[in-house]
Amino acid sequence: MFISIPRMGDLMSTNKGTAKVEVKNLTKIFGKHINKAKELSRQGKSKAEILKETGATIGVDRANFKINDGEIFVIMGLSGSGKSTLVRMVNRLIEPTEGEVLIDGESVMKMDKKKLRDVRRKKMSMVFQNFGLLPNRTVLDNASYGLEIQGVDKETRDKKANEALETVGITGYNDEYPDQLSGGMQQRVGLARALANDPEILLMDEAFSALDPLNRTDMQDQLLDIQDRLHKTIIFISHDLNEALKLGDRIMIMKDARVVQTGTPEDILTHPANEYVEEFIENVDRSKVLTAGNVMIRPMTINIEKAGPLLTLKMMRANEVSTAYIINNERKLIGVVDANDVIKLVREKKGDMKPIIQDKVPTTSEDTPISDLMDDISQTGIPFAVVNDKKQLKGIIVRGAVLGALAGNEVSDFE
Repeated sequence: MFISIPRMGDLMSTNKGTAKVEVKNLTKIFGKHINKAKELSRQGKSKAEILKETGATIGVDRANFKINDGEIFVIMGLSGSGKSTLVRMVNRLIEPTEGEVLIDGESVMKMDKKKLRDVRRKKMSMVFQNFGLLPNRTVLDNASYGLEIQGVDKETRDKKANEALETVGITGYNDEYPDQLSGGMQQRVGLARALANDPEILLMDEAFSALDPLNRTDMQDQLLDIQDRLHKTIIFISHDLNEALKLGDRIMIMKDARVVQTGTPEDILTHPANEYVEEFIENVDRSKVLTAGNVMIRPMTINIEKAGPLLTLKMMRANEVSTAYIINNERKLIGVVDANDVIKLVREKKGDMKPIIQDKVPTTSEDTPISDLMDDISQTGIPFAVVNDKKQLKGIIVRGAVLGALAGNEVSDFE
């Protein structure tokens, strides 16, 4: 019997830092009879029912959430769910009907036009689905446009634009025009423009949905690489669950203008809030989302500096295992021993276990996607050992736990 250890999703805090953005009771109602629509909403009427009774459309209905500093927060839902309306209320491109948006504790709703303009230009940038490039401007001029309207001198803005273009992997195209570029390259220029003024917050509204699958995957990888280096707070709108699971530190799912569930990718997969979320995740490829840390279990370990063959054998029998993982005082992985080899040492009354330790143990890190390990896991006779950067043993991966997790079962079911 193996003893369970918490999965990484249980150990990790959903707070990466202080709240960068906080949304309180944020609501948008389009049309007339707004007060009547609000009252019906409070009574629990659906978006469709309110539209029928009042002619008013509920764009976002009393959304509440926090976005932590330096995380990718994905807001997702089908068309009409309210996600794009919501992100445009964060920077007041759409004025809320009621509610509050706080950035670093400061109310966006209470900002005057000058303050709001400064925040839009310097603190946050937006990347649009249709790229939003100016066709009569070169790549360099498009990338530097945001700095230009801030009044930054040409030498400085060109320098920063070049750095941003290099960050997104576009070099050598400064004098080209948007229509000379592929869709993927145009989106990179759009992202470079958003990064050029070094914003703290990136708003990305369906930024990759207009791209073909290969370019879309490439841009997703590019965004993750950029985030590893720059640590921006990113609010990413998507209707694609696989994209959300790949990019998001946390995901918020919306349906009919209301927030349905917020959580980590693993939370969403393993604990869907209702039938709607269950249907949403039904066809997701879990192997691309779950990591080694999500499915690892605790092995039986033996401290080579404290136990000899006899104690090792007693512990293996007590735990009903045929393989034990050998560690030292610092919990660094030394190797594994087989019960038959230990029995032989006991019978021969030999006290040194070093000759029977198999030191060629396959290892991986906690954040390795299961999809990257599937082939190797199926071929190795020894379960993969999950170690940290100090080579300390954190857990092991057994085939049954992997298959169970991919099927949506708890790791503990296979212990």
